[in-house]
Amino acid sequence: QVQLVESGGGPVQAGGSLRLSCVASGSIFSLLFMGWFRQTPGKQRELVAGTTSGGGTNYADSVKGRFTISRDNAKNMVYLQMNSLKPEDTAVYYCNVVNLNREYWGQGTQVTVSS
Repeated sequence: QVQLVESGGGPVQAGGSLRLSCVASGSIFSLLFMGWFRQTPGKQRELVAGTTSGGGTNYADSVKGRFTISRDNAKNMVYLQMNSLKPEDTAVYYCNVVNLNREYWGQGTQVTVSS
């Protein structure tokens, strides 16, 4: 089992920045994928950004150029630096990892961007 704990969400004004952090613990073998998803009421959870163990990254078109994902393999952590935040970025953000071909989710952290 792998446990994920997120932190760093909260309220912010449009144009501001936040940094989300997620730490993985437990029976970690190899975190092939670490990423962030977000969800708003009535909508499906969507990928915001992801990074593979090989160093590849991908981003949703809506956040390219504003968000940056990074990971610290030694600490089993993944980060999401969010700049130039917009009200439409308001959502619950979930950390997601894949370990031994099993997927794990964090509990979610609320990000609220006010105009």
